[in-house]
Amino acid sequence: MNTVLAPRHLLLGLAVVAVWGSNFVVIKFGLQDLPPLLFAALRFSLAAVPAVFLLRRPAVPWRNLAAYGVLIGAGQFGLLFMAMRADITPGLASLVIQIQVFFTVGLAMLLSGDRPQPFQWLATAIAAAGIATIAWHSDGSATPRGLLMIGCAALSWAGGNLVGRAAGQVDMLAYVAWSSLFAVPPLALLSLLVEGWPRIAAGLSHAGWETWAAVLWQSAGNTLFGYGAWAWLLSRYAAASVTPLALLVPVFGMGASALWLAEPLQGWKLGAAALVMAGLAVNVLWPRWRARQA
Repeated sequence: MNTVLAPRHLLLGLAVVAVWGSNFVVIKFGLQDLPPLLFAALRFSLAAVPAVFLLRRPAVPWRNLAAYGVLIGAGQFGLLFMAMRADITPGLASLVIQIQVFFTVGLAMLLSGDRPQPFQWLATAIAAAGIATIAWHSDGSATPRGLLMIGCAALSWAGGNLVGRAAGQVDMLAYVAWSSLFAVPPLALLSLLVEGWPRIAAGLSHAGWETWAAVLWQSAGNTLFGYGAWAWLLSRYAAASVTPLALLVPVFGMGASALWLAEPLQGWKLGAAALVMAGLAVNVLWPRWRARQA
């Protein structure tokens, strides 16, 4: 499998992380009217329909499509939207969820039987110090519950990465669209059970064009383009070559949050961001540096 991204594929990856980073602001706009699980269900409904009527189902087992849809849809975004409702700011959410890099590499190593290397323990400790810094400051930017939900969302994202990679080189736009079908039922059911019909009806009745624009951007821009392109890259390149690009998501996320939502960037927040990103950088870039030295 290739390890060095071609220039045009590097630009594609950068476009994806730019969409993902700025998308955290879009999520916050959508959550102003819609309860989080309903918002996620609508997002994946529009990602699936009408695309599944226009795109041939990819030649992968149904269980693979179902696993990807549930992990990315109900797991990652269901939890992310719930956390962003009131438990974490968009900028910090875009930062903390990048621990999916650790989970992706860790799960890949677990499945292959490899043992963690010393540099990986060091990287984890550095990033954990950044997360601890965020948890220590109780100014409303993040609650312990929010950090826990984002951590579980990151684990779901990592699982989805490996499931998508196992699908092989298929039409990834069709793959994301068809897998979205499996995200809708659990999200809709959970929305009905957890949020209740009165909140659902109230959210739909109060939703304006800005809210529906946020839902459309979530489905078309973030899901179909973002995850379709990301899964396409993971199917052609080693995970350690693609996942470092996710280091730039917090840059776009925190920048967009500061610009459009006036989210403050205090010294402790920038310090925590530096620690998390330093840990991620050590984890994904150290092996490449050692290989070049050798």
